[in-house]
Amino acid sequence: MAVPDRLDVTLRLVRNAGRASLADLAARLGVSEMTVRRDLDALQARGLVERVRGGAVAVAEPESAAGFTARAGWQAGLKERIGRAAAARVEPGATVLLDAGTTTVHVARALADRAAAGEGPFTVAVVSLPVADALADRPGVRLLVVGGEARPGERSLAGPLTAAVLRQLTVDLFVMSIGAVDARAGWSEFTLEDAAVKQLGLQQARDTLVVADASKLGVRAFASVAPLDAVGRLVTDGSARDPQLTPAAQETLAALDDAGVEVDFV
Repeated sequence: MAVPDRLDVTLRLVRNAGRASLADLAARLGVSEMTVRRDLDALQARGLVERVRGGAVAVAEPESAAGFTARAGWQAGLKERIGRAAAARVEPGATVLLDAGTTTVHVARALADRAAAGEGPFTVAVVSLPVADALADRPGVRLLVVGGEARPGERSLAGPLTAAVLRQLTVDLFVMSIGAVDARAGWSEFTLEDAAVKQLGLQQARDTLVVADASKLGVRAFASVAPLDAVGRLVTDGSARDPQLTPAAQETLAALDDAGVEVDFV
C-alpha cells in the first residue's frame, strides 16, 4: 500500500474515534504496529494527530486540515487512472449519481472529457461541490446538484434535504466512493452521514460501481454501508493484487469474487 494512501485511512480512523490505539489501527489496516507507529509519527509531524502512549488522539484542527483539500493531492495520478477507467464504464445517455470524494472528482472530469468528445450525453447528479465544479458548464453534461448541508472541510452534501432529494431520483448507475471494504464487514464508511448517503444511492440505482484505491481494501471503518454483494463492480489499482504490497487486501479480494463483484485493476 502506498504510504500516502495509508496515511489518509489512518488519519480518518483516528479522527473518527477521537483516540485510537496502535493495536486497533494495526488490526483495521492489516499492517504491523511498527508501521502504524511510523505513520502516526508522520501525521503528527504534519500537525494532524497527537501521539500518546499506545496510540494517537485527534487534534483540534480545522476540518479542512484533514478534509477534502488535504486528501486531494495524495496519489492524484492513481486516482485519475481509476477515474478514467470508471468513466469508461458509463454508457452514453446514462443517468449517473456521483458520490463525494477525491476520486470521484477524477471520474467527473473523465466523464466531461467523454461528453466533450461526443461520447455522451450524460445526466449526472452530484452530492459534492468539487464534483459539481468539475462538471459545471461542460457540453454534453446535464448537471443536477443534490441539495443538502455542506459538510465543513469535506465539501460534500448530506443531511435530511439530501436524503429527501435522493429518494426522488432513479439512476442507471451510482458511482460510489468508499472509506473501507472488508471481507467480513462489507462496505463501510467513517461517518454516519456518509454511510446514509451511500445507502440511499445504492437503493436508487439500478447498478453500482465503486471507485477505491487499494488502501481501502481489508479495512473496517465505523459505519456499515452494505454487504459486499450490494455492488456490481469495483475499480481499484493493480497493487491490490500484490500480497507483499497489500497483504490486507487479499482476503477481501477473494470475498469480493465469492460475492460476485467484478473487479477492474488499473
